[in-house]
Amino acid sequence: MGAAAITMNDAAEWRPAVNPWIIALTVTLATFMEVLDTSIANVALPHIAGSLSAGQDESTWVLTSYLVSNAIVLPLSGWLSSIVGRKNFYMGCVALFTISSFLCGLAPNLAMLIFFRVLQGVGGGGLQPSEQAILADTFAPAKRGMAFAVYGIAVVMAPAIGPTLGGYITDNFTWRWIFFINIPVGIISLLLTSRLIQDPPYFKRRKLRETRIDYTGLGFVALGLGTLQVVLDKGQREDWFESHFIVVLSVISAVSLIFVVFWEWNTKDPIIDLHLFRVRSFATANFLMFMLGFALLGSTLLLPLFMQTMLGYTAERSGLALMPGGFAIMLAMPLVGFLLSRYSPRYLLLFGLSMLSFSLFHMTKFDLGVDFHTLMVARVYQAVGMAFLFVPINTAAYAFLPRDKNNAASGLMNLARNIGGSVGISFVTTGLARRAQFHQGQLVENLSAANPQFQSWLHGMTRTFSGGGFGSGSGGGSAQQHAYAMMQANVIRQATMLAYIDNFWVLGIAIFCLIPFVFLIKKTKPGGEIVAH
Repeated sequence: MGAAAITMNDAAEWRPAVNPWIIALTVTLATFMEVLDTSIANVALPHIAGSLSAGQDESTWVLTSYLVSNAIVLPLSGWLSSIVGRKNFYMGCVALFTISSFLCGLAPNLAMLIFFRVLQGVGGGGLQPSEQAILADTFAPAKRGMAFAVYGIAVVMAPAIGPTLGGYITDNFTWRWIFFINIPVGIISLLLTSRLIQDPPYFKRRKLRETRIDYTGLGFVALGLGTLQVVLDKGQREDWFESHFIVVLSVISAVSLIFVVFWEWNTKDPIIDLHLFRVRSFATANFLMFMLGFALLGSTLLLPLFMQTMLGYTAERSGLALMPGGFAIMLAMPLVGFLLSRYSPRYLLLFGLSMLSFSLFHMTKFDLGVDFHTLMVARVYQAVGMAFLFVPINTAAYAFLPRDKNNAASGLMNLARNIGGSVGISFVTTGLARRAQFHQGQLVENLSAANPQFQSWLHGMTRTFSGGGFGSGSGGGSAQQHAYAMMQANVIRQATMLAYIDNFWVLGIAIFCLIPFVFLIKKTKPGGEIVAH
């Protein structure tokens, strides 16, 4: 496709009947609801398991089932929209998400809750791609940056406040309300969408009877992505490739996805348009979005976990430490949208990657005595970096694509972010467990009878416990046992702290190494107009 094929005049041919910003706020409403739901249920799992008489391992399928169905629908959303119409598809997804949320809240047992979560994931999977395509078509390239900024506030903030909100609702009401709160939002979204949003005239619906359905591609996409999501979600819990279950699913996923690439590339009417990756800027933007999801959800898991398990913070206090980061995103996103109308996305991406990697390196200075202010400032640095990445990546992704490809592109972009997030969560949970074991082994090597510092500490603590009533007699030796137990607890705590630092280092290095990829994105003039080559 020649660069001259996309111009500002071409983008201005059609405009919606209502103010574009009203449309942006309408689709952002459903976005926030869906992204929030991917994280809000995490903290309620123990309550769900107890209420439905299920084990902890069984209850995790409440999360996995949603992620699997969500991942399968994401890349198919463009194809489905082309058959039923984008507005109809979007409203169908909102309706399905809302109804299934209501059913999740009423679920009488775990099996029914998992089934309704699958339906909820199907509805949620189609929302974000449709919303991004609507924004890309509604706004001229010069204003897309600001539109994606409004949308990005919801996408980045929802995972941050989800666990805190979920904990508050669960503690003060019941876990069923984490699903019921979606109902009024869904109803409002449906009413606004039906009145305000319309498909553009160049959006061509395909007649189903004249459409060749790629059942082979559909089946292998579902199989490959579904098994991949299960592997990522269950891998650490099952000890990865020590588990026959994980090995089998990994092989199925790898073979299925490799087959999908060859099949969809060569088939006449694919359900996933992989030819979009021929556009260098789009392919690079997808990779950067994958890594943004990796860093966003990986660190979003690490920080609250660190504060609550290592520092003894309550869910509410850890949420307060993260809250200024949310405000930073709200302030930075519109600024990023404004800057995109005056500067190339490349410059903003360079700043965003530098700031995000700096924030992660800053977190490597954390220790067990880190104060509330330091945690808060580190989160603000991270939030600013994320704000300067999400909007420019999306803007660059659509810059060189024809408008009739916006739906297909949105599905692939959102799939990249979601899979990146799943990989990030799996990576940090595995990293925490493995590195904690490694550091614990190293620390224990120094706790021997030949170490005078250890012996001095042990004797001192034994005397302290003896003076506290742990003496001889029926409790003979208990003072020394308590001293050993305290030492073991300290070793585990220190080893886990070092494991957190290792994770922050790896995430920081991974983000820093992305900087050269920015230069693979083709140049655009300020405002999104393409530079002639």
